[in-house]
Amino acid sequence: MTDLDAWEQLGQYRELAGHRIFTIDAPALGEQQHEPLLVLHGFPTASFDFHLVLDGLRAHRRVCLVDFLGYGFSAKPDIAYTLAGQADIVTAFTAELGLRELALLTHDMGDTVGGELLARHVDGDWPVAITQRALTNGSIYIEMAHLSAGQELLLSLPDERLAPGLIDEATVGAGIAGTFSRHSTVSDEELAAHAQLVTRDDGHLILPRLIRYIEERRREQHRYTGAIETHPSPVHVVWGADDPIAVVEMVDRLRRARPDARVTVLDQVGHYPMVEAPEQFLAAVTSALA
Repeated sequence: MTDLDAWEQLGQYRELAGHRIFTIDAPALGEQQHEPLLVLHGFPTASFDFHLVLDGLRAHRRVCLVDFLGYGFSAKPDIAYTLAGQADIVTAFTAELGLRELALLTHDMGDTVGGELLARHVDGDWPVAITQRALTNGSIYIEMAHLSAGQELLLSLPDERLAPGLIDEATVGAGIAGTFSRHSTVSDEELAAHAQLVTRDDGHLILPRLIRYIEERRREQHRYTGAIETHPSPVHVVWGADDPIAVVEMVDRLRRARPDARVTVLDQVGHYPMVEAPEQFLAAVTSALA
């Protein structure tokens, strides 16, 4: 059994907001001492990003994860994708689980979906109490982001499905690896698993559609980042310092907006701290959220 097989067997497929969505509802391994934790992944990968740290996260709390529509094991229809649509899936998930309060752990695009959820909570449109939240490596200030050549290329293409053969698994893997720190020791096998999930069910062919979230983020930054900065729940930041896209200077800007934020910067770690340095990431997140 591969790691991907084991991950899929750990989860459950649910019909959420009209789509077949892969979810994981992992109970605490020991005595439950904390509120449930909702984990939201980023582009272009999936909840599998957290497979190396899940057992640590769930030591004393229930942990819930979801693959967004178009990602990982979830359905990958040829449609226009929106951040609001991804947030609809998350709210349907939490409603089905009956969650009334939770902590929030978000990464990359998940930071922005989290921002939309926080905005909905403030507006009274999401009846779930956010007790605390941890953000990690996402372009929360999009004008500060250093988009990769691959991201710029995808954004330059029409918002439509690619013809087969233009992007393959090796290209996807190289794009992911390009966001790691130069000090990264992530194995070829680990990287290949993430690339396989992107290309599963020809998911790589809809990358020009999925990446439109960046355009949406630019248009609605006042809503997403505004909620990230002002929502009253305690804020914790765990950030890989060597991220070439969501640069570490974003942390300084967020800290100016939220002087009460608790910040842990991980040296010699890039965009995927939960993959590149799982032990450091887990220690920082569990300490913050405890």
